Amino acid sequence: MTSNLNSGLALSLAASSLLNEEDAQRYLSQAQAVRKPFVSFLVEQKILDSRVLADFCEQEYGVPLLDLAAFNLAEIPQKYLNQKLIEKYHVLPIYTQGHTLYIAMSDPTNVSALEDFGFNFGLHTEALLVEENKLSTAISKLLENDSDALGIEHLDESEIAELEVFDESSRLDESVNTTDDDAPIVKYINKIMMDAIKRGASDLHFEPYEVKYRIRFRIDGILHEVATPPVSLASRFSARLKVMARLDIAERRLPQDGRLKLKLPRNKSIDMRVNTLPTMWGEKIVIRLLDSSAARLNIDQLGFDEQQKAQYLHALAKPQGMILVTGPTGSGKTVSLYTGLNILNTTEINISTAEDPVEINLPGVNQVQVNPKAGLTFASALRSFLRQDPDVVMVGEIRDLETAEIAIKAAQTGHLVLSTLHTNSAAETLTRMINMGVPAFNIASSVTLIVAQRLARKLCEHCKAPHELPDAELLQLGFSPQQLAAGLRLFKPVGCKECAGGYKGRVGLYEVMLMSDDIAREIMQGANSLQIAALAQREGMRTLRVSGLEKARLGVTSLAEVNRVTTN
Repeated sequence: MTSNLNSGLALSLAASSLLNEEDAQRYLSQAQAVRKPFVSFLVEQKILDSRVLADFCEQEYGVPLLDLAAFNLAEIPQKYLNQKLIEKYHVLPIYTQGHTLYIAMSDPTNVSALEDFGFNFGLHTEALLVEENKLSTAISKLLENDSDALGIEHLDESEIAELEVFDESSRLDESVNTTDDDAPIVKYINKIMMDAIKRGASDLHFEPYEVKYRIRFRIDGILHEVATPPVSLASRFSARLKVMARLDIAERRLPQDGRLKLKLPRNKSIDMRVNTLPTMWGEKIVIRLLDSSAARLNIDQLGFDEQQKAQYLHALAKPQGMILVTGPTGSGKTVSLYTGLNILNTTEINISTAEDPVEINLPGVNQVQVNPKAGLTFASALRSFLRQDPDVVMVGEIRDLETAEIAIKAAQTGHLVLSTLHTNSAAETLTRMINMGVPAFNIASSVTLIVAQRLARKLCEHCKAPHELPDAELLQLGFSPQQLAAGLRLFKPVGCKECAGGYKGRVGLYEVMLMSDDIAREIMQGANSLQIAALAQREGMRTLRVSGLEKARLGVTSLAEVNRVTTN
């Protein structure tokens, strides 16, 4: 059998007792397919133990083995922490000695990394062997820990600066000041906010009840109770939060909306949106943490497979037409749209958006906050956009026939239009627009792409465990016989100090439907959503369910999570 292995480590493993050549080739191909370093793939999929691999490499290549867990990461010279190179090669420069830069790596055959670091910094480079799991943890701490990037990992309450006012029109009762009695409340709320940011929460819920007060964080789409302070403090919590958001603290009968910015060290800040709601036992206050990093998302981070990504990029590259992103509230539609806008955002293109609310500021994009009370609706904003020489228009949501008609007219007259709807699938989006009253021929001639999506929690890489199921059950769940024959490995959540219940982070599940000639014809002939969906699947569309099962097959999420977000 002629070997076609193109990795030095894979060749060495194939010649050892750890793997045979056929397995080494298969695992190498799978790692390349998911764009993972070979060693990372072997360890994450629990094919080989991290320590076993490190011991093998030490014996095979004679590279000294370093215990990275015992190394103080704070001592790494910051000027060598080139994020692009570290992520590209999955290595970590850790110290210099004379004119030599020592680089920690789990694959000592990664010569390109040594050459590239040496070229970039003008130093001689030497490899130090480390265990893969410890290397991944160290890289994650240095480059991917959001709280560290914000400078709040060791933040003290006293380091929080004053809050910046967003809405200057909101009136504040000047008679209310922070007294000594309020100081503990101020510190407590500051600590709650810091904890929420550190844990990656998207929303904070302050909820009064008859005999209980509850504070919850929404982390990765799931609410977690984090504190139950005395219910007697409910009014003081409410007053403090409303003062921070520049809301009227005397108004307790009507909902209010406000915004605030929490300033942090290192010139960082967190934008927050505040909403109050009168309930039977007091005011419930929900604070949404607005993630400005979403505006800088790379499309590869969203979770599209290669075919879906190519279709989305192709639709974005068209000078006209309509791209619709659909799904329930909290399914990540805004992030998908912002990522698309970020790709289009160049000096040659005029982009205008109408949003309710404007969640993330995009420099270079003309963003309009709709205000129905003042007469500024999605429809009126869209009409104004068309007199502003636009190239790309984004409408936060198509809620009514008037907005839909103007958006379609814009898509038909040389503009690229992006928008969202609340439907469960791509096919249902078309029938929803017809039910609104939009003529079928207008839909067929203007819509170019529909993306339906959900967000699934990602399994924690530190504690996920294999999940064995009978083949018959796997087939019933939707996996193909070919996938089973290829060696299907599924994982389940366990839970550890690094995650919340076995999950950490979220990934998108997508259903991307192109408007083909056959689908346009079906719409014109009055087909229902089931008929349209069946035709789209025959043309190669992956359903949300199939997309979820693929993420489970790759070990990104669990079957339980796929069932949670894709079962109607």
